[in-house]
Amino acid sequence: MKTRFLTLFSFLAFVLQGLYAQEGIPVYFDYLSDNYYLVHPSMAGIGEGGKIRATIRKQWFDVEDAPNLQTLNGHYRLNEKSGVGAIIFNDANGYHSQTGLKLTYAHHLRFSRDVTNLDQLSFGLSVGLMQSNLDESEFNSVIPDPIVTGGNISSSYYNMDLGVSYNFLEFYAHATVLNILNSKRNVYYKNRQNQADVQAIDNLRRYLFSVGYVFGKSDWFLEPSVMFQLTDFTKEKTIDANAKIYKRMENATVWGGVSYRRSFDGALYQNDAGSVKEQRLQLITPILGVNFKNFMVSYNYSYHMGDIRFDNGGFHQLTLGYNFGQVSENKFDCKCPAVNF
Repeated sequence: MKTRFLTLFSFLAFVLQGLYAQEGIPVYFDYLSDNYYLVHPSMAGIGEGGKIRATIRKQWFDVEDAPNLQTLNGHYRLNEKSGVGAIIFNDANGYHSQTGLKLTYAHHLRFSRDVTNLDQLSFGLSVGLMQSNLDESEFNSVIPDPIVTGGNISSSYYNMDLGVSYNFLEFYAHATVLNILNSKRNVYYKNRQNQADVQAIDNLRRYLFSVGYVFGKSDWFLEPSVMFQLTDFTKEKTIDANAKIYKRMENATVWGGVSYRRSFDGALYQNDAGSVKEQRLQLITPILGVNFKNFMVSYNYSYHMGDIRFDNGGFHQLTLGYNFGQVSENKFDCKCPAVNF
């Protein structure tokens, strides 16, 4: 039993590191709710007008201090070439939490002569201020550990994200580097007696690549897409395979889909029979949503697949949105949900 517990703990530490231990906004599946700006700064002001999105995510309802995330973002097209945006977020996971603010400027270059034909290259830069908190007040030990402060430690730092997007009619591609600067997470060695014994990681870079296409005629559309992630320091790699279907109605659009996330790296574990096996991170996420006039609401549920799981419960996420400032006559002549409302 003890061996199995240690195996479970080691496996969870591996698979959850890429999801929850990252600094900045964790990359979940909220980008599929017409929310690409949350992960790609070059999508700020991608179309005419602006968008506001709010997300709430909660994991394992029956687990105390389970990971939870709240985000609020908005972006707006200032003129033909410029877009701006802002993101605020709060991310908590057990004894660790972080809050932050990101401000974005995006520059858009149109290559088509007709403004209704979408052929646009975009660049985006986000500057963020993050505050990390680590509560060690409950870290009790019979033998005092000089590494543990026993208090609540807080530390702030700056970082930047840089992204580029290309949208051509129904095709789109994005590439983004998160956390470009070498900003140390001081919260892990601040106020320590033996700071030299605590490794301060200053490489928080994460690379994201997305590509997709929208097929369909009349009122039915199909949008397959993929997203690849690479964490620079640990070399962890994951890929999302996504598919969404849209049905347009008179005043609304109903849509749904599914996403499958899989890691390229696995963790070894020992089953009850004594055999050593490898398990990779696998998440299956169905998603449903509706756009009614200028409003949007969506829900997704992520289920962790595999023999070793912390809990049978999944990860729930709700997204609310509002679109404003777009005139129907100025929409691009394409099936491009992320650009047209």
